[in-house]
Amino acid sequence: MKQTNRGLRRLAAAAFWVAVWQLAAMTVNLPVLLASPVETVVRLAQLIPTADFWRSVLFTLGHIAAGYALAATAGTLLAVLASRFAPMADLLSPLMSVLRSVPVASFVIAALIWVPSKRLSLLIVAVIVLPVVYAGTLDGIRQIDPRLSEMARVFRMTRWNRFRHIALPAALPSLGAALSTAMGLAWKSGVAAEVIGIPTGSIGEKLYKAKVYLATPDLFAWTLTIVIISAACTRIVRRGLKRIG
Repeated sequence: MKQTNRGLRRLAAAAFWVAVWQLAAMTVNLPVLLASPVETVVRLAQLIPTADFWRSVLFTLGHIAAGYALAATAGTLLAVLASRFAPMADLLSPLMSVLRSVPVASFVIAALIWVPSKRLSLLIVAVIVLPVVYAGTLDGIRQIDPRLSEMARVFRMTRWNRFRHIALPAALPSLGAALSTAMGLAWKSGVAAEVIGIPTGSIGEKLYKAKVYLATPDLFAWTLTIVIISAACTRIVRRGLKRIG
């Protein structure tokens, strides 16, 4: 019952903001400045059946997913090492602070010197996601009760059982929040990198062309596509973490 009520409240909230969007579009009354929800959905419906749409979606999804997976794996492993070796934590601390602070645009411009534009989003996503996952994992590991770890050693629990029944339940909430947050950041930074690098066949290229040709319904349709895919990816990550937990 509670889940049903929550779902209804979220649906009502979404309907409210769509109505605000529609009213704003009607007030402006210039589709080139602000496309309405109806114009956006109609344009998206026209794009979906085309092969070019799916090629662009798969191109961007593949690169962002690869960068996310790479950074999530590296961030988790580095956090485990930092939790066990204090010098490693001290060594990584300045690097993670820099990665969190430097603007995405700066990373993109610098990366264009080193990598081709078609690999740009993968690199940028990895750079943006890494410090988020690292911090979340490290914070989760530090939530482990040392008394439980000591008790596990006294009773000679296997490493797998210690990980499964002590470490994972303590670290999972923080790690899960970090991975969910990182997914949204991955899509924002990855598409931003594509808009700047303009790799052929990407969603970023479609957004750039929509801006150049003042095709506002296209711009909104592709943006809606990004929102939907990003939300779907975040849901997949959360469900995966629930199964692990």
